[in-house]
Amino acid sequence: MPLKKVLITRIIPAIAKTMLTDAGLEVVEWSGDGPMSQQELIVRAKQVNALLSLGADKLDKHFFSQCPHLDIIGQFAVGYDNIDVEEATKAGIPVSNTPDVLSEATADVAFGLMIAVSRKMFYNHKTIIRGEWKQFEPLKNLGFQLSGKTLGIFGMGRIGMVMAKRCKGAFDMDIIYHNRSRNPEAEKLFGAKYVSFEKLIRESDVLSVHSVLSDETRGLFNMDVFRQLKPTAIFINTSRGGVHNEADLIEALNQGLIWGAGLDVTNPEPMKPDNPLLEMPNVAVLPHIGSATVEARTGMARIAAENIISFYQSGEVPNCINRQVLEVRKS
Repeated sequence: MPLKKVLITRIIPAIAKTMLTDAGLEVVEWSGDGPMSQQELIVRAKQVNALLSLGADKLDKHFFSQCPHLDIIGQFAVGYDNIDVEEATKAGIPVSNTPDVLSEATADVAFGLMIAVSRKMFYNHKTIIRGEWKQFEPLKNLGFQLSGKTLGIFGMGRIGMVMAKRCKGAFDMDIIYHNRSRNPEAEKLFGAKYVSFEKLIRESDVLSVHSVLSDETRGLFNMDVFRQLKPTAIFINTSRGGVHNEADLIEALNQGLIWGAGLDVTNPEPMKPDNPLLEMPNVAVLPHIGSATVEARTGMARIAAENIISFYQSGEVPNCINRQVLEVRKS
């Protein structure tokens, strides 16, 4: 029987290729500069049995109509908004992701952005580069302290939990959150209070978004929401750029409706270098580096490979998004 072939759509930590090869699978890697076009991806996917994909890969209805033969898709990410899971399910293709492993790294970025915005760190760093730091000025570029402030978390999942832990431990912040369901663990560990979405945006001094991108959350944080935030509030987004309306965010900052914003994700990505957010003193923007630690990326590669290997060895997928596909295969 010929070896099953797995296409890895970008160069990722070598542990994935090693694990797949050791499991008796043949690995093909795309080593081009940047992601493939969808047509190129389809051509290459037709030559393999499984896909280890990244978030930039567009796996939509057209893709699945062309590649219904795939056995499994292993996503190198927690989020999977680039994948039409419904179409994958219709084609009988299980889709997996890599939860948990990047929670610490992503929460660190959210925590860092919060501090950077509260003290205008990115902007003040630029004043040194521009030669504008001349003397001590008591009333210039003042920030504010975070101790005792209220952290609002939208999406109290794994990453939200770590963010709450960081903020409670470092600054003794009061924690409120809004979720699809209550999180008893967060309430027990951090004294977090479950509130309505309306109360979340009214009472948060820092509003940190840790939700998935879905039909319900796409563009949710728009001008209507920014108007209801405190004028001293910080908006943090380390989830997906599509969750916020960037034009509305820029306008809200220009009007002083909110204090500032910290973004690890933008809408669109990549952000253009002339985006006005990059020059605002009360904004900190990073190029989607939430999972960019050796530990997190290595862990993501390991789990993505484990999902594919487990499927071929036992028919099980530890982190399957559309588990009903596996149940149908068993029946």
